[in-house]
Amino acid sequence: MLRVWTDNQGAEPGADRPAGARRRATIHDVARLAGVSRQTVSRAVNDKGEIDPGTKQRVLEAARLLDYRPSRFARGLVQKGTVTAGLVIPDLRNPFFPEVAAGVLEAAEQRGWQVVVWDSRIDEARERQALDVLSHQADAVVGYFRDPDDVLTRHLGGVPLVLLERGPQQTRFAAVGIDAATGVEQGMNHLFRAGHRRIGMLDGVHGPSPRRLAFLEQVRRLGLPVGADAVVVCPEHSVTGGEAGMERLLAARPEITAVFGFNDLIAVGAMRTARRHGRRVPDDLAVLGFDGLSLGELVDPALTTLHIDKRRIGRLAVEQVARLRAGEEPLRGADAWVVPELVVRASA
Repeated sequence: MLRVWTDNQGAEPGADRPAGARRRATIHDVARLAGVSRQTVSRAVNDKGEIDPGTKQRVLEAARLLDYRPSRFARGLVQKGTVTAGLVIPDLRNPFFPEVAAGVLEAAEQRGWQVVVWDSRIDEARERQALDVLSHQADAVVGYFRDPDDVLTRHLGGVPLVLLERGPQQTRFAAVGIDAATGVEQGMNHLFRAGHRRIGMLDGVHGPSPRRLAFLEQVRRLGLPVGADAVVVCPEHSVTGGEAGMERLLAARPEITAVFGFNDLIAVGAMRTARRHGRRVPDDLAVLGFDGLSLGELVDPALTTLHIDKRRIGRLAVEQVARLRAGEEPLRGADAWVVPELVVRASA
């Protein structure tokens, strides 16, 4: 049976540990300090009876001095039981991420796994904190992390990790990526065929994003005029952020006839600002989003967007975990990518 927690409160091991803290102690460190074998350490910490009481006490004291806590994954190699996966989501208020989480939960439930959900609140310190905590609570971790591989490794403690929205070629960890380049090419070709030559972009705050890089590549490929002020970074990934970003974009480039939003929320904010400035969508300004949220069908005019199968991201992440636990190679190449699909509606 699947059980889900949101782990945002309570005492959290390693919560005040700085990013550069020493690595987590391993079973080999304990064995070296206690002067015993790794198998003896395993018997002592798992309370197996076939061990001398004095030796057991020495091992437990060494484990205490080193702050050694065996990972659930390591225990799972010798003990059958429920698999727990940790899921780190950056912002549960953004409707994109609950859909990804739903894909993880559905796939995990089919395997009889349980999931611990952690909202990192778009905070890199909380992302690292999540790894510190979940490396002791979960058999594997899936999620969104912005730190490079070497930083993640220091906080992971050997537990399998699957990164979301990071291209498999961009990390040594297993990953599930979004093919932003192919998606943006579809969107830009659509705008170009509709006659738009002066196109701006509203990017997200954590950039330059792959979506921005893909946008700039397509602008160059199509031979469109673009300047440094054609891309505006929004203060947040929200409707409000899109409104603020669009104010700046219109002030810098009033001649634009189309705008591409980093996500659907930003694109909806762009439409709201455009209307306040007397610009009709799509007659005066075409608007293209990215994500394919159900919200896009509810706004007026309905939002043209690059739709991502968000639940498939979650399902692929669980498949990656299953492969790692089975000692298999993770999915690579096209099998580990989700390709956006252009959905044409009234806004562009």
